[in-house]
Amino acid sequence: MAQLELDTQVDSQVLLVVDDREENLVAMEALLGDGEWDVRTVNSGEAALQCMIEEPVGLVLLDVQMPKMDGFEVARLMRGSPHTRHTPIIFLSAIAHTEDSVLHGYAIGAVDFILKPFDPKVLRHKISALLEHERHRHELLQLSQQLDSARAFNASVLENASEGILVLDQDGLISFANPAMAQMLHGEVADLQGTQLLSYLHAPQMPADWKISEFYLSWRAGKTYRLHDAVLNTFSGSFLPVALSCSPLPQYQNAMVLIALDMSVVSNLHAQLESQAITDALTGLYNRRGFNQALEAALSRIDRSGKRMAVLYLDLDGFKRVNDSLGHAAGDEILRTVAEQLKTCLRPYDILARMGGDEFTALLDSLDHPEDAARVAEKLIELVSVRHKVDGVEFTLGASVGIACFPECGQTVDGLLRAADMAMYEAKRAGRQQYRFFSPEMNGRARSRLMLEESLRTAIDQDDFVLVYQPQIDLASGRLRGFEALLRWQHRVAGTIAPGVFIPLLEETRLINRLGDWIFQRGIQQCRDWRPQFGEDLLLSLNVSPVQFSMPQLVGDLRRVLESHQLKPSQLEVEVTESALMQDLDTTREQLRQLRELGVRIAIDDFGTGYSSLAYLRHFELDTLKIDRLFISNMLDSPKDAAIVSTIIDLGHHLGLEIIAEGVETIAQRDWLIAHQCSTMQGFLVAPGLSVEKAGAFPPQLDWTTWAPEA
Repeated sequence: MAQLELDTQVDSQVLLVVDDREENLVAMEALLGDGEWDVRTVNSGEAALQCMIEEPVGLVLLDVQMPKMDGFEVARLMRGSPHTRHTPIIFLSAIAHTEDSVLHGYAIGAVDFILKPFDPKVLRHKISALLEHERHRHELLQLSQQLDSARAFNASVLENASEGILVLDQDGLISFANPAMAQMLHGEVADLQGTQLLSYLHAPQMPADWKISEFYLSWRAGKTYRLHDAVLNTFSGSFLPVALSCSPLPQYQNAMVLIALDMSVVSNLHAQLESQAITDALTGLYNRRGFNQALEAALSRIDRSGKRMAVLYLDLDGFKRVNDSLGHAAGDEILRTVAEQLKTCLRPYDILARMGGDEFTALLDSLDHPEDAARVAEKLIELVSVRHKVDGVEFTLGASVGIACFPECGQTVDGLLRAADMAMYEAKRAGRQQYRFFSPEMNGRARSRLMLEESLRTAIDQDDFVLVYQPQIDLASGRLRGFEALLRWQHRVAGTIAPGVFIPLLEETRLINRLGDWIFQRGIQQCRDWRPQFGEDLLLSLNVSPVQFSMPQLVGDLRRVLESHQLKPSQLEVEVTESALMQDLDTTREQLRQLRELGVRIAIDDFGTGYSSLAYLRHFELDTLKIDRLFISNMLDSPKDAAIVSTIIDLGHHLGLEIIAEGVETIAQRDWLIAHQCSTMQGFLVAPGLSVEKAGAFPPQLDWTTWAPEA
């Protein structure tokens, strides 16, 4: 209703004059229509009511005596309408009325009763005063309406706010609570009113006396007090994590407002993120960060209890080959399976983690003896080293385990993990599928390995490597077949470093890739330079490591170097180990196909020491098999080794492959090989690896009847 009045408030100061006599209307318009007010004149009660419906009227000068509808009736109807209920009415009459009729006029809403004739100045003064009063009334009504709207809005905000809101008095009692606060505490608004705030505060700990609490002290200081990690008790007995902000209200109110933000979603999300941060997404085990945290906690706990514990570092043997052959999806399935297998070996309170790739760690807590860790390691290796089947393909994995015990092997997270990692590499070096305890000597070997690796990098930068060339001789004729280029390192301080020491490290660190191009360039250029003394049929054998063989640019690099030095591809023989061929069968087939298209020869080095399956010989296009020196050195004394060598020779003949015996050191070995129709040999019997000068002076043809090894 108040809104209706506001809509009809007087802005234009319209005066409505109602009189049935035309001359009176003209006179009133002349008297009042000087521009100060907007005058409307009508000659009947009906017309007056219609005018007030059509536009807002500020004041009505109403004649009492009119035909049909007199002034009293018009006034009565005006007071019955919400639009004109408060519009001021001045009755004008030319006839003196009785006291009852005047009182009747006032009773139905008139503000004045004037008899004609009247003093114009008095009338104008009354009109001005009444209009001013009406304007003030409208303004007051408007302010009241705005205040009601603001109150309704504020009440709506408080009712619908998702944050909990409390008003506290100076004694810490709750005088107001919004529905959200009650809902957060699993109660009703009435349950909160009049209760003490501190009775709901579970954390942090606060003094029971409100007057010395941080809430009260901050309020007295006129400051806002904030708690970002508070916990409230709820009516249902649970706990609610919240962020609290308590601010003083204006001083005269002697109160404070507290806003509570429900942090349970944030807290749960934080816990979720924290869990993801320490969990391996693939296996559901701890990841490296999670394991480090668990180990840190165990160290602080066990240090006080005097108990022992051990860290096991496990690496899968053969996983990379399977992963590369079957694809990463199959590899992921294997890792999940292995994770489940490993969990069955451990106690419920032991910790198992995947550190990345195919490496796992286990924390064995509260051990009585180190041997207990060894038994667990044996079980882990036994479980993993079984036949697995993925996508219909069967294969066997293995595991190498390193063990570091607390406190002997380390007393920190980094120390124990480093010790277990070194022990694991010792287990791999010793032949895989076994475990090793960490020993102090491993530290020395690890430091030596690190120093050797750094020396390797320096040697590459300083061009300290050389190639030597070992002759390969046709056994039947004594003709020089070619040379195998062998990498040698003359350390500037330590002297000659054995190839068995630095070549595996070159491959592990992938530094072999930095040397690869240099080896190709130097060897192929040398073969080209020997053309005048050895002719264009001389073969050069270059060893290609598994790392190099897996590189897609291998064939492109060889083609570029061959073309650069104008050497025929048929003069180059690439030697690859069985293990390199079997790393990724699809990659191997494609690499061999491209090498075959290039026109170079392909040899398998150290044949017989790698994979037991010979099926790949049917699928790979090869030229040469090189029998490993271990079989050659023992074949005269071991019937089994002799049978292996004889079998390899026969196999090569049936497959149309050339057979080279490596490591031939005696005439008896040479004669046995000739008798068994081996085609080619190399070894100390003829010559070790020769320098460029000595190799260049080597005879193209040996006469076996007169030739004897140098003393």
